[in-house]
Amino acid sequence: MIVTPVPSYTQIVREVWKPLSVLFIWDVVVTVTYYVLPFHAPELPLTLFGSALALFLGFRSNSAYQRWWEGRSLWGLMINASRNIARAARNFLPDPEARDLKRTIVLRQIAYVNALRCQLRKQKVDDEVLRFLSKGEADFALSRTNTANGIVDGTGRRINEAKEKGWIDTIQQSAMESVLVDIANAQGGMERLKNTPLPNQYRFFPMIFTHLFCILLPIGLVETLGFATPLGSTVAGLMFLAVLQIGDDLVDPFANTVHDLPLTAMCRTIEIDLLQAIGDEAPDPMVPDKSGVLW
Repeated sequence: MIVTPVPSYTQIVREVWKPLSVLFIWDVVVTVTYYVLPFHAPELPLTLFGSALALFLGFRSNSAYQRWWEGRSLWGLMINASRNIARAARNFLPDPEARDLKRTIVLRQIAYVNALRCQLRKQKVDDEVLRFLSKGEADFALSRTNTANGIVDGTGRRINEAKEKGWIDTIQQSAMESVLVDIANAQGGMERLKNTPLPNQYRFFPMIFTHLFCILLPIGLVETLGFATPLGSTVAGLMFLAVLQIGDDLVDPFANTVHDLPLTAMCRTIEIDLLQAIGDEAPDPMVPDKSGVLW
């Protein structure tokens, strides 16, 4: 996610130069054709077309942003639930004999959020997951189709083990299980966003209409703007293409691009909070890279 208040102009140019170049060339072709082979430009209702298209693109961008914000809200719930499970493990398991189990529950939660991050980004499970799990626990989780859910299931069994050994009572077990339910619900919401794209109509028709409008724009403006048509038409078309691109950038909040949620940084936040909760040394928070992007 880009966190600097002023975006990098290099990044902007990198994203827009291709469509901008094609649009400018087409505008030049129309303008030259108009002066070399004079033709009467049809009176296109560009204002009406543009207004309708702007409303359509605005509605699409709002829908995409709602998905992005919902993803961020779900990760906020995940951060809070992770802190809650660590606090419950620390407070409900003060018995010295339960020290290893308490640490296991906390470390499993750190492994879990990193496994979820990898799943949402469609990456292989990395070392940030494996270093918090023992060999047997890692093998069990990796054998599951849904690795993150396998880790949560294992945490539930550890909580049940604490109940059987008398380290926690039924009420405490229920309290910890309710936190695991919150975690599972948040994961389910993230998976729903990841696996359910915007309907095809929201993706296909805006793209077709925007490009068609950019094609018609210089034809309808050339008699009015004359030699300034390439500049005026390109700038106007660029605004519509930019709004179209905004929707594409926000529609999947869990893709690993500069516009998406900083899952790695949020996992680091959870890791810091949970390790400090059990008195372990924690790493430093992540900071934006030299391009102002927080991953």
